[in-house]
Amino acid sequence: MGKPTDLVQGTLDLLIFRTIALEPLHGWAIAKRIQQLSREALQVQQGSLYPALHRLEHQGWIVPHWAETDTGRKAKFYSLTQEGRVRMDQELANWNRLSEAINLVVREA
Repeated sequence: MGKPTDLVQGTLDLLIFRTIALEPLHGWAIAKRIQQLSREALQVQQGSLYPALHRLEHQGWIVPHWAETDTGRKAKFYSLTQEGRVRMDQELANWNRLSEAINLVVREA
């Protein structure tokens, strides 16, 4: 049986998109924001996050830039591209369809 914090396949992209939609963030801040917004229910491990960021960058959906963090160290901050915003909307629509379908089955079972 999976742990409650296991992510449904494919949801990490959507979580990353939604997290950086308002402002560019670096990797650690993305993981921390997801954890905070989920009220500690979701914890994205570095081993999942950084490969996902690299893949999304390769797809052209996010773009990195180097900047200084609040603590004064340099980090790669990620922001959405225009194509990334379109992809985020598609992923959100897919998520809504999937979660509604799952709710139908769970409520009826």
